[in-house]
Amino acid sequence: MTLLQHLLHLTNFKSPLLQTLVPSVGAAFAIQAAFAVPSIAAQSERFYDFSGSLTYLAVTALSLYLPAIRARHAAGAGSRVPLPSLLAAFRIADGAAGLNWRQVVLSGAVTIWAARLGSYLFQRVLKEGKDSRFDKIKKSPPKFAVAFFMQAVWVSLCLMPVIAVNSIPAAAFASLPAVRISDVLGLAMYAGGFALEVTADSQKSRWVHEKREKLHDEQFITKGLWSRSQYPNYFGESTLWTGVATTSAGLLLARPVQLALGLGPVAALSLSYISPAFVSFLLLKVSGVPLSEAKYDKRYGDRKDYQEWKKNTPKFFPKLF
Repeated sequence: MTLLQHLLHLTNFKSPLLQTLVPSVGAAFAIQAAFAVPSIAAQSERFYDFSGSLTYLAVTALSLYLPAIRARHAAGAGSRVPLPSLLAAFRIADGAAGLNWRQVVLSGAVTIWAARLGSYLFQRVLKEGKDSRFDKIKKSPPKFAVAFFMQAVWVSLCLMPVIAVNSIPAAAFASLPAVRISDVLGLAMYAGGFALEVTADSQKSRWVHEKREKLHDEQFITKGLWSRSQYPNYFGESTLWTGVATTSAGLLLARPVQLALGLGPVAALSLSYISPAFVSFLLLKVSGVPLSEAKYDKRYGDRKDYQEWKKNTPKFFPKLF
């Protein structure tokens, strides 16, 4: 028995959800452990954000194709059952075979977000030479290990709605309409949140570049989206995950899907919205706003213009006028 066959056998639960969820979460922790060991030994945070993005990409792909891999394995060693085509998901209207378009679109949405954010953060740490968040943490192996552990938790919880949707059997999709209101609403929220995050990051990168080129002498950014919210990039990220959760919830609350996965309404909503809830908690209470605010308060807290910007600019939800 090969290692793959052994792992498939160990995770061959009765529930289609657990068959996909357990290996996906296990893969997230395994990848983070693989990056944690050399990073802790070298006391280097250079590949921390890169490893997070890679984990998103790997776990998303695994959850998308794992049901098909199981089907191929069940068909026997000599079987040549092909993996489902991504494009075919948009041609099969009833979802009775292969992948459903929602699975492909949600997985693609996460892939685009993870690749974009990961490359942005990786380039930033290469330019600056370090990430100030880890100045103290990386010197303590236990604390640095916890950081990688928490990143695995972060990936697992954020991807929960996508993993759940990717575990839905094809037959369950056949009972659903081709398009639901929750599909449109959720994907629109994702698109808006993603655009907001990308624009905010782009504006800040341009501002930093212009400051290095001595094109301005501003100490903190207050232009563009940063005049509407103190942390527009964080609001965008929270919004896009809420969009993913909304599309997922619309599917998981459908009766055919609940019967296929053995879920109730509470479990369906929990699997969906734990993602944006956890993201918002991290950004607002743990690693996002608190760390950034403490750093900027220490630097500019005695400046009147900084105090006025904080007073007149919403911390999270952007002002419209």
